[in-house]
Amino acid sequence: MAIGKIQQVTLPFPSTWDLHAGVGRRPMRSAKLVINSVMNNRVNGTVNFRGTPLPIEGVWDEAAKQIQFETPFATYVGQLSSFDEPTINMRHYMMRGSLRMKPPSTWAGETGSWAATTSFRMR
Repeated sequence: MAIGKIQQVTLPFPSTWDLHAGVGRRPMRSAKLVINSVMNNRVNGTVNFRGTPLPIEGVWDEAAKQIQFETPFATYVGQLSSFDEPTINMRHYMMRGSLRMKPPSTWAGETGSWAATTSFRMR
């Protein structure tokens, strides 16, 4: 069993994000995205749109600050950005990107966009 190199990543975990996603001309949907871990560039967590947490698995590219993850119904790709607000000692994170619905979704093949935000106290 290989032991992975311990590396600090800029994607905060564990973390809970407010996620908003839109597909086609349908109204935006809100959800909670939970990132439980990022280890060896692998992302694990859940996304909860309708009261049932769905597992996510994905990949984190630290150099590009890019995330890609899948749920049973969609594939998400996005970029991470952050900014500090020193006057209130907070760091704000935002991910945004595109998504593609997949079977068994009734919207399979349709595309859309998503954005997720979270904040943490600065150290």
